[in-house]
Amino acid sequence: MQIVITEEQEKRYAELQRIALAFARLGRTQSLTKMLRHGLPANLADAKGNSLLMLATYNGNLETARALLELGADVDRRNHRGQTPLGGAAFKGYGEIVSLLLEYGADIDADNGGGMTPLMFAALFGRVKVVEQLKARGASLENRNRLGLSAGLMVRLSLRVTSLPGGLPTNNVPSPKSICRI
Repeated sequence: MQIVITEEQEKRYAELQRIALAFARLGRTQSLTKMLRHGLPANLADAKGNSLLMLATYNGNLETARALLELGADVDRRNHRGQTPLGGAAFKGYGEIVSLLLEYGADIDADNGGGMTPLMFAALFGRVKVVEQLKARGASLENRNRLGLSAGLMVRLSLRVTSLPGGLPTNNVPSPKSICRI
């Protein structure tokens, strides 16, 4: 038996996908969960490969991320740039989300492009608490990025810079001026 989908049905499904992606970005957990329970795939992704989980974690939506994982979202699903949800959460400094992803088995040393691991992203952007969190959970200090820099060196440099007066801010939003000083 062949199922025929009309052009109108196809357009409606595309619109529902766009709505779901927006709900993940905005943390609209209840609405997104209803859509998933009615058959929308938990690993739905946008044109750049950003999954619902990637969008939720990158935008700091802890409860949405938890719901997606409970409904079967792939914790290590990469976007088209090779980035993982854990890499994005480490980059942004979202410690609670980092913990959640690790609880669900995220690859702590995943290459997120160019040899950069979540620990390296956290170090690069001065996310000291996330650096300590990842180190405590066993992140490797031996991994090297495409430039040959080890995670250990990046961590040491980050800790040194963040301890300087006017060093990298350790909150979740680095100022452009502080990044340019490095």
